[in-house]
Amino acid sequence: MPLQRLHDVLVKVSRIERRLEPPVRDVLDAMFRPTLCAIFQFFINVGRRNEGLKLAEERLQPGEEEATQAIIDLMREQMRGRFKPGGYERGGNTKTHGLVRGEVTVLDGLPEHVRHGVFATPRTFKAWVRYAGPGPDVPKDIDDVGFGSMSIKLMGVEGPKLMDEEEHTQDLICVCTPTFVTPNSIENAKLQHWSLLHQPLWYFLNPRDPHILDMLMQALWNKTMSNPLGEAYYSNVPYLLGEGRAMKYAFFPRSKVPRKIPGLPFGRVPDNYLRDNMRKTLDERDVTFDIAVQVQTDAHRMPIEHAGVYWPERLSPYVTVATLKIPRQVFDTPAQEAFNRNLKYNPWHALPEHRPLGSQGRTRRRLYYELSQFRQQMNQAPHMEPTGDEVF
Repeated sequence: MPLQRLHDVLVKVSRIERRLEPPVRDVLDAMFRPTLCAIFQFFINVGRRNEGLKLAEERLQPGEEEATQAIIDLMREQMRGRFKPGGYERGGNTKTHGLVRGEVTVLDGLPEHVRHGVFATPRTFKAWVRYAGPGPDVPKDIDDVGFGSMSIKLMGVEGPKLMDEEEHTQDLICVCTPTFVTPNSIENAKLQHWSLLHQPLWYFLNPRDPHILDMLMQALWNKTMSNPLGEAYYSNVPYLLGEGRAMKYAFFPRSKVPRKIPGLPFGRVPDNYLRDNMRKTLDERDVTFDIAVQVQTDAHRMPIEHAGVYWPERLSPYVTVATLKIPRQVFDTPAQEAFNRNLKYNPWHALPEHRPLGSQGRTRRRLYYELSQFRQQMNQAPHMEPTGDEVF
C-alpha cells in the first residue's frame, strides 16, 4: 500500500507537469534535448559491452523465450482486468485516436542501397493509418503519459510474407520516441509485471533494479501531445532493409495542423481532444509525412539487440524514401471505429526484406499475434485482411 500511494502521488505530479509544459516545451526541446540525449546515451553506452556482432546480425538473448511468454501472460491478464467481452481493446497502443485512410508513395531516383522491399520501385500503396495512445488503459488524453503511436498498414504489397495470416499487407509500427521503453524483452517482462500491479513507474525507479536512464530517454520525447497528425514517429527498433543491411525508419510531419488544447492549464480539458484536433485538421486540409530510413553503419554504436540506444544521425543520416498523404476525410464513424477494433497490426506482416530484428522484434511476432487472437476471440470478431477498398 505505501508503494501504491507513493506511485499515485508521482503520477499526479506528472499530470500537473503535462498541463504546464505545452507553452514552453518546443523551446526547451530545441535548447536542451540534443545535449541531454548525448549525456544519457554516453552513460548507457558506458554500461554496454561490444558484442562483436556484424551489421544486421542478431543474437538470441538468454531467457528470451521465457520472457516472451511472460509478457504475453502478463498483458493478457491486464486485458482481462480492464475490458469486458465484446469491448476488448488492444493490450498495448490501446486508445484509438483515429483510424484514417492514406496513400504511401515511394519516391523515384532513390539511392541503390535503400531500394529494397516496399521501397524497391516507385509506386503508391493504399494504407490504413491508426493513431493511438499508450495503454493498457483508455484514459483521458490529458492524463496519459505523453506517448503516442502510429501504425501503418500498406495494402497491395505482393510477394511472400513472413506470416501467412495476411497475404498482401506490410505493417509499419512507430511510436513517438526514437528509443524503446526497455532495452530488450527480458526487461520488458519486468515492466509488464509492474504494469499489472498498476505501478509501472517502479520498473524505472526500483532501487534494487533501476532503469533511470531509459526513463530519462523516454522523457526527452514524451510530452503533452497536441495533435497526432503533427508529431514525428519512429520505428525505434531495427528491421532488415534487404539482406545483410539493417535500418530504422521514421515519419516526419510536413503539414501545419491545429494544436490548441482547450482548458489548459487547469481548466477542464476535453477527454478526447486529440481526436478532436485530428477531426478539425482533416475537415480542412490534407496532411503529409516524409518517410525516411536510417541505415545501420556501426554494429556497436547502432546496436540490434539494445533498443534503448539512440542511433546517432552523424553516423548515418535519415534518407527520405517515400511520402504518406492523408487526405481530407471523415474518419470517426461508428462503422469505421468497429473496423479499427478488428484490425490486426503486426510488424511480422512483412516482406522478408523487412524482417524485424533484435530481441524486441522477435518477441513481437508471438506477442502481437497471440494478443490480437485473444482480443478477437473475446469480441467474437473473426479476422479479415483489409484491401483498402472498404466503404463505411
